[in-house]
Amino acid sequence: MTNDPIEPLEIARNVVLVDVEVLKNAVLLACRAPSVHNSQPWRWVVEHSGNIYTAHLFVDRQRTVPATDHSGRQTLMSCGAALDHLQVAMTAAHWQASITRLPNPNDPDHLAIVEFSPIDHVTAAQRQRAQAILQRRTDRLPFHRPSYWNLFEPVLRGAVDDDVAMLDVLTDEQRPLLVQASQFSEALRRDDASYHAELDWWTSPFALAEGVPPSALASDTERLRVDVGRDFPVRSHQQRRAQITADWSKILVLSTPHDARIDVLRCGEVLSTILLECTVAGMATCTLSHLIESRESRDIIRGLIGQRGEPQVLVRVGITPPIDDFPSPTPRRPLASVLEIRRKPEKG
Repeated sequence: MTNDPIEPLEIARNVVLVDVEVLKNAVLLACRAPSVHNSQPWRWVVEHSGNIYTAHLFVDRQRTVPATDHSGRQTLMSCGAALDHLQVAMTAAHWQASITRLPNPNDPDHLAIVEFSPIDHVTAAQRQRAQAILQRRTDRLPFHRPSYWNLFEPVLRGAVDDDVAMLDVLTDEQRPLLVQASQFSEALRRDDASYHAELDWWTSPFALAEGVPPSALASDTERLRVDVGRDFPVRSHQQRRAQITADWSKILVLSTPHDARIDVLRCGEVLSTILLECTVAGMATCTLSHLIESRESRDIIRGLIGQRGEPQVLVRVGITPPIDDFPSPTPRRPLASVLEIRRKPEKG
């Protein structure tokens, strides 16, 4: 890895001693965050001076998906989700994360500096969110309608800061327009050779530490029962959840007041919060990003939420049959390939 210049924070800090093994474990959990095509477009640098450790999050430009993500929004959002996962993991380990976002205007790939201070008490809810990081899966199969949604929706809304992102829950009556947006998005990409080549690459059955394995994709028949999913390459002919004849998920939309890089990064953090809260509640989720990739489909989503804010990502939420086998986790790169630990340069 290259030695990127890291701008020091010109603020007096209390001396904080973090066990490097705690940080390593937290980075491992952070890297369980969802990312577009499981591309894992992040890189962590942990600097230390003696026993004082500071974490830095960078975009890994070698792992972006330019044909899918022309705007770079999904890369930023993926990194934002990883940043929140790190914060959740460190909180469960009794460390509060203090985050400075986009700290270096001369380096757009330097997304965050994270410093740590000890906390005495960790709540049961905070521990459950950290455990949910390992339990969460992106589930592309059809869902049952979520139970007790009227009780759970206020919990989700309470977890979202409206100044950072707005949460909308689409109605069943709006679903046909959402399906139209999904079909329109796919139609625009039908003849895009680079896009399909990218999908083929990231869904290769031979990928061992990245991408979407065949077991995590809907088969040729299963995909017909999920009317708003992305059209991935067909890798199997299974017929799982045959008893769910159509997808009855709730569809959430996260939007931001503006469309600057900081808005998208922070929306990724909120996405992490939403996914973990749903997982703690026993609900399955699937992030939908293809509906935001074209201006035309994004305009349809904007109309569905009343022209307020900038739509950034959608999420399907539902219930899976209790007898379902728990899906295997999708692969992740080894820690050594995403984390560099180095001594902080001496001043002067």
